[in-house]
Amino acid sequence: MSNIEEIDFKNILLSGDDNAPEIVPIITDFDGDMGKFKMPKKLPILPLRNAVLFPGVVVPITVGREKSLKLIKEIFKKDKIIGTVTQIDKNVENPTEKDIYKVGTAAEIIKILEMPDNTTSVIIQGKKRFEIQKIESVKPYITASVKELNDIKAKKNDKEFDAIIGSVRDLAIKIIKLSTNVQQEGIFALKNISDSTFLINFICSNTDVKIKGKQNLLETNDLKKRAITLLEYLSTQLQMLELKDDIQSKVKSELDKQQREFLLNQQMKTIRDELGGNPLEQEVEELKVKAKDKKWSKEVEELFNKERNKLQRMNPAAGEYSVQLNYLQILLELPWNEYSEDNFDLKNAQKILDNDHYGLDKVKERILEHLAVLKLKGDLKSPIICLYGPPGVGKTSLGKSIAKSLNRKYVRMSLGGLHDEAEIRGHRKTYIGAMPGRIIQNIRKAKTSNPVFILDEIDKVGNDYHGDPSSALLEVLDPEQNSTFHDNFLDLDYDLSKAMFIATANTLSTISPALRDRMEMIQMSGYIVEEKIEIAKRHLIPKQLEAHGVKQQQLILSKQVVENIIENYTRESGVRELDKQLAKLTRRTAKKIAFKEEYNPNISIEDLNKLLGVQEYSRDKYQGNEFAGVVTGLAWTSVGGEILFIETSLSKGKGTLTLTGNLGDVMKESAILALEYLKAHSKKLNINEDVFEKWNVHVHVPEGAIPKDGPSAGVTMVTSLASAFTQRKVKKNLAMTGEITLRGKVLPVGGIKEKILAAKRANIKEIILSEDNRKDISEIKDIYVKGLKFHYVKNIIDVLDMALLKQKVSSPIDI
Repeated sequence: MSNIEEIDFKNILLSGDDNAPEIVPIITDFDGDMGKFKMPKKLPILPLRNAVLFPGVVVPITVGREKSLKLIKEIFKKDKIIGTVTQIDKNVENPTEKDIYKVGTAAEIIKILEMPDNTTSVIIQGKKRFEIQKIESVKPYITASVKELNDIKAKKNDKEFDAIIGSVRDLAIKIIKLSTNVQQEGIFALKNISDSTFLINFICSNTDVKIKGKQNLLETNDLKKRAITLLEYLSTQLQMLELKDDIQSKVKSELDKQQREFLLNQQMKTIRDELGGNPLEQEVEELKVKAKDKKWSKEVEELFNKERNKLQRMNPAAGEYSVQLNYLQILLELPWNEYSEDNFDLKNAQKILDNDHYGLDKVKERILEHLAVLKLKGDLKSPIICLYGPPGVGKTSLGKSIAKSLNRKYVRMSLGGLHDEAEIRGHRKTYIGAMPGRIIQNIRKAKTSNPVFILDEIDKVGNDYHGDPSSALLEVLDPEQNSTFHDNFLDLDYDLSKAMFIATANTLSTISPALRDRMEMIQMSGYIVEEKIEIAKRHLIPKQLEAHGVKQQQLILSKQVVENIIENYTRESGVRELDKQLAKLTRRTAKKIAFKEEYNPNISIEDLNKLLGVQEYSRDKYQGNEFAGVVTGLAWTSVGGEILFIETSLSKGKGTLTLTGNLGDVMKESAILALEYLKAHSKKLNINEDVFEKWNVHVHVPEGAIPKDGPSAGVTMVTSLASAFTQRKVKKNLAMTGEITLRGKVLPVGGIKEKILAAKRANIKEIILSEDNRKDISEIKDIYVKGLKFHYVKNIIDVLDMALLKQKVSSPIDI
């Protein structure tokens, strides 16, 4: 085995690679043209591992293989000339002809050294390049016939070659300067090599290039081409060294900065200790003291102690420190197993509910039942209450009254427009700016784990690519699951089972079925005029007088004035708009008082036009029965019940049906059903069959700008058409509502209470309903149905018999 060995000579090593051959050239005199050396025709071949010998270069090698030792010792006693060639694969122990390159360098053995570790080192100097022509023998070592290879030198005064040589020298010097494991004396040696051939060979021998690359340089006969190839290798090596140097500089700079910060922090710590304690340590100690008073579970306590210990090990200057501190502070601020003491005086609760809210008897009764269960059993494992109804009827304020009656904290969380699931569950604390979800944040503000929690506008929860918040609410509103509510920020289970959740909504259609299934629905319908008058007198007027600094005797509103405001300036089921109008009146009065103007504190109906402006609404009133085909129906809207008129007119034509009035698909289908029913039963109703073929039918519902839909106008449609075809009058002060079928059945509809209120406002005296709606009337208080007569029907024939008089209208159409 022959390897290059590093020995303590005056040496130069350009390679910066730890795995590169250990080449240590020795600077000696060099004969530029090598003219004195004559190449033998046959040479003993010494295979080299990890090294390529170039002419003129002196290197030490370690000889380990038995064949190689025998060759060195025999030849050293003779002419000392050997042929060195490089192995293609350094791992081959006994190389043959196929394992070595063809081009090598003839070398002279200068000295053999026996080393202290019992190895043999040989110093050799390259003389001339050769090419193996034929292997003559392989024992006792390889002998080969060789052909001398001469360098093709550049022409004299070749400026390009001189520039290349200068660039090679400069790059080699730069590499030495950047290399940490190369002695700087190499720069001096390179500057003093005057022969260009030796300079090229010397740098080729020592540059950090793979064996294959060096062999390629050795096999290049043209010296100029060899120099250009070497220049490419050196450029690549220099770029790599510069990049390494740049990286090391940046790393060193970063380390210096960290060391500086560490030293400054240590100094600051020492100064703080001298001044009376470290505030950071005090902060951690305060966390520990506060934790002793917490009533949390063993699991939470273990996690807190673990996270607190982690905080102590952190550098206060690190960004994670504030995140960790914030997490621990939130854990401490949460009311783990802390509950406010309930007041179970149910009579007092009923008194508070009655004082705060007028009417709503059914809702109050259900809430008191809920509180009674809580008093007897001590938990709330019952459905979550959802109060739904039109705006302004007191859904949200009712929750406040419940909290007051129970002596619990009140928390309101608006869900309107919520579209990100993280708003409910929170973000993981690893994210920048992460916070707990709004459920946990509100519990933290309440400082108790059993508040009355209002989930306002639950029907307006959004849904997009951020997730589905309504699905996250399933866990909150399920009594079987919310005892282990999981917040992503806390990464712990929190018990919400003692909190009393009350959801509010305007409509059920937008609430997901799964969420709706977890809540007990309690409808809060609109108020009648009488109820609104009482609410105004008991709550709204006193509230506005106090809010505007007006005394009770400075503004007096009679019952008739309040009723006029309700009828002509508001159009709602609740009292929110009424409250605004009363606030407007109070402001006008406050202005007069402030300006010391004379005014009459007793507001009259005539004064309303000046104070509130022109009447904004005019309620539809019953319009009589003078025209055939005009029938009064009852409709439900989001702001309460309304009456509507169905008008039918006939004109000569081909029997086409026209529907106008911005009707929806269901309402259009009701009109088609009504017409088909009349066609099928024309004989029974004494309608001439020819009328359906020779007269066009036009059905219109006034107020065409307002969309209308639903099946409840079915009975009104069929009565209107029958009146038009028979030209018979419709019974006076009569209204109706109900769905019809093709067989003539009358089906029940909803919103009965609101429709009855609308009928009373319009001075209707009699109402036709489906027999199945009788149960709805029985549940309504007498005050609402007083003065009304109800007719319950099962089929269309009953409706027509009751609604149509035998008397025809004046000036009937001749059909």
